[in-house]
Amino acid sequence: MSHIDKEKQRLVARIKRIRGQVDSIERSLTSEDDCADVLLLLANIRGGINSLMAEVLEDHIRLHLLTPERSTANPHELAEDMIELVRAYLK
Repeated sequence: MSHIDKEKQRLVARIKRIRGQVDSIERSLTSEDDCADVLLLLANIRGGINSLMAEVLEDHIRLHLLTPERSTANPHELAEDMIELVRAYLK
């Protein structure tokens, strides 16, 4: 994961937004809001989580898979590692 403070702060801000959205769903469910409204809130959270996942995956690929040490590795092996990573986390 990126070790730059600014990047960490940005990721934490995303998590806080997602936490606020989850709280909003809880309020909607307890106040018996319309199902369509709850579904919209859920879709928003899913989008936030997917975006966060993509960003963390990108950092992982850039910082751990595309390192100078691995630049001499077999390109096929590197591609397989990336495919395995994507499949594992985007199920």
